[in-house]
Amino acid sequence: MNLMNSNNIILPKELIPYFRSNHAGETGAVYIYKAIIKFSKYKDIIKFSQLHLSTETKHLNLLENIIPKKDFSKLIGLWKFFGFVTGFIPSILGRNFIYATIYYVETFVEKHYQDQLNILDNSKQSKKLKKIIEELMKDEIDHKDDAKKKIKKFTILNKAWGQLITHGSNLAVNVSKRF
Repeated sequence: MNLMNSNNIILPKELIPYFRSNHAGETGAVYIYKAIIKFSKYKDIIKFSQLHLSTETKHLNLLENIIPKKDFSKLIGLWKFFGFVTGFIPSILGRNFIYATIYYVETFVEKHYQDQLNILDNSKQSKKLKKIIEELMKDEIDHKDDAKKKIKKFTILNKAWGQLITHGSNLAVNVSKRF
């Protein structure tokens, strides 16, 4: 990850809801990996999760330097809880479920970041924000691809879980944009 310096970034008021949801999402991601590390019994999963946790923590710190604290989600405790639960459940269901979880979460995040890139204009400030979002998105795509390589097969339960993750993530984005 080669994230650019967040100094001199002024977040336009109309983008605060998007970045609030990004912050909430990165918070959730940190807690997904914390749960996996705490409850998984597989050394390879723990190593995978520690590596990804490090990246997600950097993302979270970057966003905390961009978004004024007063504009953080008022529901941050809820995003931590749901992130933890999203990591805990697959941890008790095994490797394939963990990798499928990361795959579906990161697939959603990739689309979420792409949607933001699509609404930014070509002003100097937007170009800085685009660069940050592109770099965040690149890491998330790497996480998605890393998880996909390790999935033996998407079972019907993995797919159902993936739908729950996608719908839950969409709901979380919509709620966190407002609160």
